[in-house]
Amino acid sequence: MIRNKDAGFRYLEHTADVYIEAWAPTLEKLFEQCALAMYDIMTDVKDFEYKEKRRIVVDGEELYLLLYNWLEELLIIFDTEYLIFPKIEVEKIQRQGEKYILKANCEGDIFNPSKHVSKVEVKAVTLHMMEIKKEDNRYIARVVFDI
Repeated sequence: MIRNKDAGFRYLEHTADVYIEAWAPTLEKLFEQCALAMYDIMTDVKDFEYKEKRRIVVDGEELYLLLYNWLEELLIIFDTEYLIFPKIEVEKIQRQGEKYILKANCEGDIFNPSKHVSKVEVKAVTLHMMEIKKEDNRYIARVVFDI
């Protein structure tokens, strides 16, 4: 699925789980696309309203650990509060001392199975085959989700 010519995501072949590749011109936009890809596995995000707002801050010692912690935090919020955030703005990713810090503003709504499409349950974000790289003028990430 391509969001626009500069940023988006697509599904890659994987035998048992869901494997995605996302791309964007900045790290911030890349992390947004990875989150939207995860939500796209679970439901159709275009059916959501923006009733709930949340500021999310996560950290990680390496960029791939930051991505893992970011997606895991969103999944924990879904598992505990049933919130899905189709509108995400990652304000900044920056290095502070020994860690990267991500700050994001998210808007969405509570998942309601009678109102929203149920696709596949994402059980976990994995570190297996996770990568972040920069090619030419864009960032690319690959993530495997356990379903």
